Amino acid sequence: MKPVKRFRVVGSFKAGTEWERFTKLVECENEKNAIEKVLSTIGSNHKLNRNLIKIREVEEV
Repeated sequence: MKPVKRFRVVGSFKAGTEWERFTKLVECENEKNAIEKVLSTIGSNHKLNRNLIKIREVEEV
């Protein structure tokens, strides 16, 4: 079993005509999985395609 790390993912997504900022804390094995989890969660919750979600920063906390 791989160790689980915490990541802070910062970015924005298109909400109507505006870009809404977000910061998410996720627990994943690596940075790539953290990005994937955030894209999946925001896309699902806001009914957005991934091209409408921009990731600016990923940092381990």
